[in-house]
Amino acid sequence: MKNKFDESDEIESSSAPLIEHLSELRSRLIWCLSAFVVCMIAVFPFSNHVFNFLANPIVELLAMQERPTELIFTGMQQGFMVNVKISLFGGFILAFPFIGFQLWKFVAPGLYKKEKMAFLPFLLASPILFFIGSAFAFYIVLPLAFDFFLSFQNSNDVNDLVGISYLGTINEYLGLTMKFILAFGICFQLPVLLTLMGKAGLVSSHFLSGFRKYSMVSILIVSALVTPPDVITQLILFSVVYSLYELSILLVKMVEKKREKKLDELDKENFS
Repeated sequence: MKNKFDESDEIESSSAPLIEHLSELRSRLIWCLSAFVVCMIAVFPFSNHVFNFLANPIVELLAMQERPTELIFTGMQQGFMVNVKISLFGGFILAFPFIGFQLWKFVAPGLYKKEKMAFLPFLLASPILFFIGSAFAFYIVLPLAFDFFLSFQNSNDVNDLVGISYLGTINEYLGLTMKFILAFGICFQLPVLLTLMGKAGLVSSHFLSGFRKYSMVSILIVSALVTPPDVITQLILFSVVYSLYELSILLVKMVEKKREKKLDELDKENFS
C-alpha cells in the first residue's frame, strides 16, 4: 500500500529539537548582520555619488526655475551623518538578497517541497515589486512633490515684500527622499502580502471584495500621511495602491480556483 504522501513531499527536517532551531536562527542572524555591515562599509566610499543621484529630482527642478542648484548643511557633523545614512540605506538594499536567502534557508526545512515551489514566486516577486515602487516614487512622485514645495518661492518682485528662496539642507532632503522611496516600495508589497494570506487561508477574495470601501478610506488616509499636502500626489498614490488592491483580489481568486481544483482532483481519486 502506497503512502498518502510522496517522498518528495516529506518535510526535510522535522525532528530537530528547539535548541538546534534557536542555534541555527542565531547563526543566520549573525550572517545577516555581517552581510549588512560589509555592504554598508562597501557603500560608504560611494556615498557622495549615491547622494548626487538621489539629488537629481531637486537639482533639475531648481535648474528649470533658474535657481542655485545647491543644498546646504547647517551642522558640523551633518555632512558625515548624511553619508552614514546613505551607507545604512544602500547597505541594506545590497544585503537584502542575502538576508532574504538566509531567512529562506531557516524556514525552508519546515516546508514540503511542493510548498517551497509555491512560495518561490512570491520570494522573487517581492524585491521586484519593491524596486518598481521605489522607481515609481523616484521618477514620478518626487518631481511632482518637490515642484509643489518649490512653488512657494518668489523672486522678491514688486508685488512681494519679502523674497522667499529654497535653501534645503542635505539632511532634510535625504530624509524626505528616503521616506518616499521606502513608502512606495513597501506599498507595492501589497499584492504579495494579500496573495500569501489568501494562500494560507487567512483572507478570501469575498472578504477582500466586501472590504473595498474600508480599504479605500484606509488608502486615502495613508496617502495623506506619506505624501505632501498636494492633492495630485495623494491621488497618484491612492490610484496606484488601490489598483494593487484590486490586483490582489484577482490573485487571491486565482489561488482559490487552484485550491478548489486540487480538492476536486483529490475527491475523485478518493472516490475511485
